[in-house]
Amino acid sequence: MAILRIDGAEIITMAGEARVESGWTLEAVDGAITYVGPAEGLAPSGEPDELIAGGGCLLLPGLVNAHTHAAMTLFRGAADDMPLDPWLREKIWPVEAKLSEDDVYWGTMLGIAEMVRAGVTCFNDMYHMPRVGTRAAEDAGMRMCPSGVLLGILPTADDMLAEAIEFTGEYAASAGGTTAHCIHPMLAPHAPYTCPREMLEQVIAAALDLGVPVHIHIAETDANVQWSMENYGKRPVQAMDDVGLFDALVLAAHCVHLDAWDIEIVAERGVGVAHCPGSNLKLASGMAPVQALLEAGALVGVGTDGCGSNNNLDLLEEARLAALIAKVREDDPTAVPAEAALRMATIGGAQALHLGETIGSLEAGKRCDCILVDLQAPHLQPQHSLVSHLVYAAQPGDVCTTIVDGRVLMGDRELLTIDLDETIARVTESAARLFA
Repeated sequence: MAILRIDGAEIITMAGEARVESGWTLEAVDGAITYVGPAEGLAPSGEPDELIAGGGCLLLPGLVNAHTHAAMTLFRGAADDMPLDPWLREKIWPVEAKLSEDDVYWGTMLGIAEMVRAGVTCFNDMYHMPRVGTRAAEDAGMRMCPSGVLLGILPTADDMLAEAIEFTGEYAASAGGTTAHCIHPMLAPHAPYTCPREMLEQVIAAALDLGVPVHIHIAETDANVQWSMENYGKRPVQAMDDVGLFDALVLAAHCVHLDAWDIEIVAERGVGVAHCPGSNLKLASGMAPVQALLEAGALVGVGTDGCGSNNNLDLLEEARLAALIAKVREDDPTAVPAEAALRMATIGGAQALHLGETIGSLEAGKRCDCILVDLQAPHLQPQHSLVSHLVYAAQPGDVCTTIVDGRVLMGDRELLTIDLDETIARVTESAARLFA
C-alpha cells in the first residue's frame, strides 16, 4: 500500500465552486484520493511513503490538455504563419509520411516533459503510431487518452482503421489492469472532410462496441463548413448528428464555427468540446463561441493543439486566452470569467474527455492527479484572488510539483521520470533528419 500525503498547502478542489481552502490535507492510497479536508479530520491510513509539505503553495487538480498531437513537438517553428489547409498539405503531411517509431516516441516524450513541467497531468492525443506514443506516456507515468489518427483520403485507410481498432480494443480491455490504468484510448477519425461516411460509420460501430469515445476535429474553419454544406447539405455538427456520430461518446476539437442549432446539439448530446484558442488564433481559424457553449451546458475543456500550430503546450496560457478572447468576441468583460476558464482547464477538460468521474477535481474516490503551484513569485503578489492569479498571471515555471495517479513525476521542479537531456538530444536528431 503506497500512501501519499500533502499538508499545509492552500487547496482549490474544483469540486463545486472554485473556493480556496486553508489548513486542509490530501491523502491518497495506491493512487486514489481517500481524504481531502481539514487536517484535524484525517484518520491516517498509515505512515505516508511520500509526505509533501505544501506551505507557500497552492494545491489543485492537474491540468487537462483536451486536444493535442504531442509528437508534433518535432514541428515546432518549422511551419509558421500559414492557413490550415496549405499548412497541412504542404508542410505537415509530407514530413509525417517520413516519421519513424523513434521520432514519435521521442517527440511525444518531449511533449510530456513540457506538459509535466507546466502542470498538465492528462493529455488527449491524436497521432500516428499510437502504440509508440502510449509507450512514452507509460514510461513517463503520464495519464493519456491516445488515438491513432485516421485519414480516409489515404490508400492505406482500411489498414489504418483495422490497426486503430485493434490497438484501442487492447487498451480498452485492459483499462482496469495495473499497466493501463492511466491509459484511456479513443478512436480518432481526423475530420469529416478527410474521412468518408463509410469510415465514420465503421468508427461509430467500433466505438460503441468497445465502449470508447471518438476524438475528431469539427468545424475548425469556414472552409470546413463550406465543404460540409457541399457534401452533406448541412453544417458539420448537424451532418455528424445525422451520421450517428453522437450516438457514441465524442470529443470534438475546435468547434469554432457553430450556429445556435449546432450549440444546442452539442450540449444536448453531451459532446465534449476541446477549445484551442492559441492554435485557432495562429491559423486565423476564428474565435469559438465558448460563452454560448457554456451557457448551453456543453462540456468544454481547453487544449493546446500540436506544437506545429501553437508552438507550446502551456495550458495555463490556453485558459488565459480562452477568457480573453471570449471577452473580445462577446464585447463583454464578464464573459468567461477566471473561474470558468480554470474550470475548463481542470474538471471541464476531464468531463469533455468523459473522464469526469475519474479525474479533474480533488475528491475522495477519484484518482490523485494534482499539482502544486509555488505562490512566492512576484507576479503572484498580492494575493487578492488565487483563482484570478492562476488564469491571468501564473506561468508554467510556477508549477513545482506534478503528481499523476499518486506518483510524483516532478518534485521541486525536477523531472523524476524523464531524462530531459537524452530526450532533447534524440528530438534534435529526429528533426534534423526529417527536415533536412
